Amino acid sequence: MMKNSAGDAVLRYRGSTFDSMIESLGGVFGTFDAELVGRAQDFHWGIDLSASENAVLITGYHQTGFQFRAQGCSDATEHLSIVVPRRGGMGVTYGSRMAGAEPGKLLLYRNFEPDGVSMQGQSSLIDELVLNWSLIQRTIGETFDVPFNGSLDLLPEVDLSMPVGRTIGNVTEAIIEGLRDNGPLSQSPVAMAHITQALADLVIRMVPHRLSHLLNKKPCMIAPGHVRRAIEFMLANINKPITMPMVADAAGVSTRALEAGFRAFKDTTPAAYLQMLRLRAAREDLLDPENHMLLKQICLKWGFFQFGRFSAVYRAHYGENPSATRRRVCGSYSRRSP
Repeated sequence: MMKNSAGDAVLRYRGSTFDSMIESLGGVFGTFDAELVGRAQDFHWGIDLSASENAVLITGYHQTGFQFRAQGCSDATEHLSIVVPRRGGMGVTYGSRMAGAEPGKLLLYRNFEPDGVSMQGQSSLIDELVLNWSLIQRTIGETFDVPFNGSLDLLPEVDLSMPVGRTIGNVTEAIIEGLRDNGPLSQSPVAMAHITQALADLVIRMVPHRLSHLLNKKPCMIAPGHVRRAIEFMLANINKPITMPMVADAAGVSTRALEAGFRAFKDTTPAAYLQMLRLRAAREDLLDPENHMLLKQICLKWGFFQFGRFSAVYRAHYGENPSATRRRVCGSYSRRSP
């Protein structure tokens, strides 16, 4: 590792051309397609990486500002980036909208969503904490009692002068310092799992996004009796081939009234709610290290008769394939076993 002109930063990967930077990034992340907009002579850069199971810290130095467009590839991993500018700044564009990180402001973005990224200022130095999107998806699933898929529409800028911003900033800084240079969090997977989960919880609960309105619902908004009866019937028959007319009949209402009740008090349809309950039950089986059922057996047990469809819905809801959940749990269990 060698120091460069970026203060005391120690950067293992460095070069003097944009192409050499892209080649180095491709060697670390896989396929990485980017295009330099404009011209930049003597494009000096440096990058360092520190990785754990749930997060990666990227420290980047660029002598000259530049812009690029990254094209996601099919095998790329989704993640949420929290950008902490040390010198200069970083911006992303979404069509005509722009958001950026600058002194006093963090930038949050999901890697597949921006149309373009720009590095700003001379001799800029940026820390970027990258959280696995599967961690965000799991946190969403555990926080909200509704199915979720698609863009979270997360507010991209966090003001460090506000209490929420300071809290998220402090936890982010703790992770960064714990990861940097093979720090203590790199040596403690349990501590790393807890602190990244805490950060994901803060982001989902404190940063505005498309599901935030569900956090503000008053406790007095209790679902009416027919919705509760429908849910009780679903839970009692979750592994059986029940239909929505059957659920409506058990709840004592018409299918139209059942649909209206779920939309008003659960922000979803009865069928989607039943699917969510079945997904949750399947996930509990997958998370049980003592459960030795085959994946297809678990799939059929909870009413999913097409394994490919089950995998797609599971991945959309939890951010990882069911096989990945099983591998992660089995790997953790085997490490704990004597």
